[in-house]
Amino acid sequence: MDIAWVITIFAIGFVGSFISGMVGIGGSIIKYPMLLYIPPLLGFAAFTAHEVSGISAVQVFFASLAGVWAYRKGGYLNKSLIIYMGSAVLIGSIIGSFGSSNLSEQAVNIVYGILALIAGLMMFIPKKQIDDIPLDQVKFNKPLAIILSLIVGVGSGIVGAAGGFLLVPIMLVVLNIPTRMTIATSLAITFISSIGSTIGKLSTGQVDYLPAVIMIVASIIASPLGAKAGKKLNTSVLKWILAVLILGTAIKIWIDIL
Repeated sequence: MDIAWVITIFAIGFVGSFISGMVGIGGSIIKYPMLLYIPPLLGFAAFTAHEVSGISAVQVFFASLAGVWAYRKGGYLNKSLIIYMGSAVLIGSIIGSFGSSNLSEQAVNIVYGILALIAGLMMFIPKKQIDDIPLDQVKFNKPLAIILSLIVGVGSGIVGAAGGFLLVPIMLVVLNIPTRMTIATSLAITFISSIGSTIGKLSTGQVDYLPAVIMIVASIIASPLGAKAGKKLNTSVLKWILAVLILGTAIKIWIDIL
């Protein structure tokens, strides 16, 4: 085990988890391409797409849990949203993660690219003044939330991403949930989703344990720090950060696929 390799994996986990806590995603939208491309770029052995998705699934479990803990006060967690969307995402992620072992690496990357592209485009759709809604008066379309969450769950289970990067634009644009409530609640839903993804990846032998442990340690440290930073940033800044990250990742993935 090379110390430079350990530092590289830790840094990838730290950066991804910090952003995870700040904008309400599990962090795979950042860590998936970083794990795929940075180690071989620095001369280390490359991870396969299946290994990356497995490591991501386990790491997201801890990153989202740490983020939720940081947001537990302030009324940002919408329990109704968590129950409806979390249940649907969990079912979908279990289906997707078990089915992913039968897909080729190219297919896993294509699924990831499609999800990232959809999420990125959604972030640029003009939004209503949702941040003016009092947190205790937030309402949403429950059947629509369940259907969309189930779809997100299946796709995220395939790539081990837990779906946070898709849940945020859905909650903001489709369900009209205020930004800070979206960030906190999506982390809780992402945590639930990651349970299904993690079980599927572990039981089908898609997890490389050493890098997964290194990234878990980074997640526990960085995710709460990101959440603290996110509470201080302007909501419009948070939206633009997420939109740029998602779209940039989608472009990179599709360049490599094509």
